[in-house]
Parts: sequence; C-alpha cells; structure tokens
Amino acid sequence: MLEHGGKLIQAACQYRIPIDQWLDLSTGLNPHAWPVGDVPADIWARLPEEDDGLIAAARDYYGNKQLLAVAGSQAAIQALPRLRDPASRIAILHPAYTEHAHAWRCNGFGVTPLSTAGMDEIIEAHDVILLVNPNNPSGECFSVEQCLRWHGRLRQRGGWLIVDEAFMDATPEDSLVPHAPREGLIVLRSLGKFFGLAGVRVGFVFAEAALLSQLAELLGPWPISGPSRFMAKQALRDVSWQENMRGQLKLQGRRLQQLLTNYHLLPDGGCVLFQWLKTTAAPVIHEQLARQGILTRLFMEPVSLRFGLPAGEQEWARLEQALATLTLHATSGETQP
Repeated sequence: MLEHGGKLIQAACQYRIPIDQWLDLSTGLNPHAWPVGDVPADIWARLPEEDDGLIAAARDYYGNKQLLAVAGSQAAIQALPRLRDPASRIAILHPAYTEHAHAWRCNGFGVTPLSTAGMDEIIEAHDVILLVNPNNPSGECFSVEQCLRWHGRLRQRGGWLIVDEAFMDATPEDSLVPHAPREGLIVLRSLGKFFGLAGVRVGFVFAEAALLSQLAELLGPWPISGPSRFMAKQALRDVSWQENMRGQLKLQGRRLQQLLTNYHLLPDGGCVLFQWLKTTAAPVIHEQLARQGILTRLFMEPVSLRFGLPAGEQEWARLEQALATLTLHATSGETQP
C-alpha cells in the first residue's frame, strides 16, 4: 500500500502528541467541509437505491448526463486498467497522485513517467495518457483546448486520455466533463477535496456509455452506501455553499502562498487547496513541524513538501509561529541557514 496524507493516528503515536492537538495540513482537503446534517434513520436500514436523486443532482452539478457513481475516484483508478488491452502502452504524469501508476503496474502494464515537454512524441508512442488536472502535488494545469487536442490524436487509433479532476471544483470552467461523452475520453471527479467529504467515498466517472457499462459491471452492485449517497446528493444541490466556498478558497490559497513566501519557502506550484515546495530540505522541515504537532505531506520523489489550508485564524497563527521557528529555510531546492 502506498503512503498518503492524513495519517494522524500514526503521527500521534510517533511524536507522542495527542491526536486532538494536531494541525493536519497533509491531505489537501478543504478544511471548511460542507456541513453534514442528520441522515434519516431509515436510510441506514435499507440497501442503496439508484433512483434516490443522487444521479440527477450530479448531472445538474457537473453538466453532463453520462456518468457513473463510484466509491470515490479510487475505485475507478483501480478498475480502469482491467478494461484495457494488456498490450497497451501507458504514460502517466509524474509527479502526480501515485495510485494511478501503481494501479496500472499492479495489472501488468509498464508505465512511462510523463512530463508535458515533448507531448507530441509521447502521444505517438503510447495508447493511454493519464493526467491529473490541476496536478497533485505540483498544481500544474492543462487547458481544455490542450487536452482535447491530445485526446483527438489518441482517439484516432483507439487510445484513451484519462484526466483526474479531483481538485477541479474550484474552477469548474476549466473542466473536461462537458466533453466526456467522446469516445476515449475519461474524466474522474470526487467529493473528497472541494467539498471536504473524503470520508463519504463518493466520486464519478464521465466517459462513453459502453465504457461506463463495463465499469459498472466490474464494480458490482451498491458501490456507495445509502448514507453516503444521501449526503452527496445534498452537497451537490447546495449551490449557495458552492459559490461562496469557491471565492473563500481562492483567497485562502493566495494567503497560504504568501505566508510561505514570507518565510522564504517560495512555493513551486499549487492550487487553491494546497501549496507545493520542492526542496532538499523537505524532510527537515517536515520533521520540525511535526514535532510541533503540524502534519505536512512529505514526498521523496521528487523531494518536496505539500501544505494544505489551515481551518481558522488560530490555525493560521499556529502555522506562522511554527514557520518562524524553522532552523532551515528553503527556496526552490536550496537550503540556507
């Protein structure tokens, strides 16, 4: 199993700091999660039903009627390689969410690490191109026009363009979802990041009908629990919350970027929900912050650090105070006293 952020229990044991005293900035989730209310008791006692309104809410929110609800985008990530010819050649953006490459390798595929330099040659040499947009952890973004050009070339010979849009909800105008009924274009979305509802495990796949049917057969019945379906439907219908949150997150994303810059930790990338710092000092910074009960996401390839958003003014002040105590400052891969 690969390493991921959010392992507070593990951190609490390792550093002997009670779990309720931690500031968790390791996940990139919205710290102002959609406010979950009461779930009717009868929903817990019944099997999930497909016509409960979730699909209708998702179609309205995403602006696409051709979709499949899955148990978080992770379910689709693990299943999609099983729907592809084993002889296919795969190229996946690197660095990116590591579960993508892991899933294809676990199903016997060789995976070529992809950078966007020289994409024309890469596309000609591969059958499946996989992007994360905005990328996690680098924050790199790809325009709709770019992606559709790449998809068009892949489609000509039966290839796929897979785009993981887990962090797209803050900028829905940049999404490929409206184009996803096209053959060979697969888009993944999730309620975990923008809505802050990682625990409900709800995501959606947008693709041509035949592929969605294959994926549904592979995943089997009731992939999402009834209570999760209920909460997801309410969140997708809450337009006022969504609009207010987009504006709030854009301000906080800029605030985090400026705060890190003020302490000589100039981010190399990021989006509204996180900032990414590529530096050889990342393990030292991670360790020093962890000893103060602040958990960041440490990456070793490349050596880098991701900071999520604090939830309130006390957490912002706590982060700033901790940054002021660092004995090493980092800027773009260099360290200095």
